[in-house]
Amino acid sequence: MWNSFNTASPQGMTAGPVKIAGANGDQVTAYVAQPTGNGPFPGVVVIHHLPGWDEFYQEFSRRLANHGYVAICPDLYSRVGNGTPDEIATKVRAEGGVPDDQVLGDARGAMQWLKSQPNASGKVGIIGSCSGGRHAYMVACREPGFNAVVDLWGGGVVQEPNPKQPVAPIDMTKDLQAPLLGLFGNDDQRPSPADVNKHEEELKKQGKKYEFHRYDGAGHGFFYYDRAAYRQEQAMDGWGKVFTFFDANLKK
Repeated sequence: MWNSFNTASPQGMTAGPVKIAGANGDQVTAYVAQPTGNGPFPGVVVIHHLPGWDEFYQEFSRRLANHGYVAICPDLYSRVGNGTPDEIATKVRAEGGVPDDQVLGDARGAMQWLKSQPNASGKVGIIGSCSGGRHAYMVACREPGFNAVVDLWGGGVVQEPNPKQPVAPIDMTKDLQAPLLGLFGNDDQRPSPADVNKHEEELKKQGKKYEFHRYDGAGHGFFYYDRAAYRQEQAMDGWGKVFTFFDANLKK
């Protein structure tokens, strides 16, 4: 886990943008971070949050690569145009977000890109936080090609449908085939502890394999070290749980 590498051979990596085929065959930019070496390496599709395809998610991807995963983070907002992450996220918020079907197509394209690489092991996980946590769960329920899914405080798993999100992800639970890890702050309001309870009840009802961890003293976005929401102790414990979960389901 954290700091478990041998100092004689620290992990190297390469990172940078690529183009992938997303929803409807659109060319979508994605950020890829991958370990050096021949592998084979498991892959992880990284779904960014509504603050955008930002520097935090570049570093998020590199952290996964440093632990032996090929990570790809597609820019779900690439069709909106270019600018700073804040400028693009403002436009996306004004438009009410991006459609679930489009997110599914982009995530599926990212998964297929990972599986096509010569250093791929064939196993792929998906992870996201905030709106990306909701998206990761939604995609895993609709796409059977994933081997593990991590929902980091995904707001809106339990919600009323709208035109861009016509089905609440909780109502897709019966179709989930991959094991699920969920991390949540007990001071969060989206999802609230009551929302997390509803989600857990549905997972139990459908007989799904999952583990939820809830943190006192943490609210929404407690991994975000660039924001006041950051909680160091809870975040580092959470990262440990992410790596333990992915290692168990993608490396073994």
